Amino acid sequence: MSGLLAALRLLGDPVRVRILLLLERDELSVAELQEILTRGQSQISTHLAQLKQAALVEYRRTGKNTFYSMKPPSVAEEETRARLLELLHSAAAEVPEIKADDAALALVLAKRQDKMRAYFDSLAGKFGRQYLPGRSWKALAEMLLRLMPPVVVADLGAGEGTFSQLLAQSAERVIAVDNAQKMVEFGSKLARDHGLANLEFRLGDMEALPLADGEVDLAFFSQSLHHAQHPERAVAEAWRILKPGGRVAVLDLRQHTFEQARELYADLWLGFTEVELRAFLSEAGFTGVQTVVVDRESAPPYFETVCALGWKAAR
Repeated sequence: MSGLLAALRLLGDPVRVRILLLLERDELSVAELQEILTRGQSQISTHLAQLKQAALVEYRRTGKNTFYSMKPPSVAEEETRARLLELLHSAAAEVPEIKADDAALALVLAKRQDKMRAYFDSLAGKFGRQYLPGRSWKALAEMLLRLMPPVVVADLGAGEGTFSQLLAQSAERVIAVDNAQKMVEFGSKLARDHGLANLEFRLGDMEALPLADGEVDLAFFSQSLHHAQHPERAVAEAWRILKPGGRVAVLDLRQHTFEQARELYADLWLGFTEVELRAFLSEAGFTGVQTVVVDRESAPPYFETVCALGWKAAR
């Protein structure tokens, strides 16, 4: 490792501080560092070259990818490296982006684990391409719904309750909540007309739910969270109404730039990033938080749908 003074000069740049803190935790590619740091490829590569020249980072190639990590010190360098790391961690307190970096790193590492995603995406593209009697997405969805255990479900921001009616086929009870009186009246009529005695509609706001603490096993937001004034409060309410061991599921648009959605669909938010959804759930108290993009539309404006899951710890 180069002298301590030369290394300290390199730490004068907050971006290099962020890079070293990330590489201390895990090896990352340039593309992954770009995603976490929201910086261009050339800037990231320049910083990595400087850190490599100072013998602070090293890399390995696997196929077409190059992964960088913090270089282990030699025995003679251990004391100097320890002093440098102490200063590095102290400097982190002065870099406001570090907390966001931690969340983004967790997301990048989770995505890396999902090595089968591209394979399943290709399967999805082929699923309806060739006709086979009885094979359809509807049939598959109906089967999976019937495999759901008999639990109490809250469908939050349910609208007229199309999904609530599907859930009611297997759930012990479904409580559909919407803030529009006409939606609640219409959904209630549909439930009566179809003999769904276990489906109840309640008038209320996602941020102040008309449900008791620990009333349900599963809280579900289906393309509704982007209509909440304060989505983090809606997620916190979901945590409140869940029983210990209960789960929350969010299906919503991934962050986009289609501004017309505000007028066309009364959207308050233009979707959410996976980092934002993870933060909403984690800050509400959920554990085991997961996110994954589950659909990508092939026509403009190319909306993407992201699924977020979390668990309320059992007592």
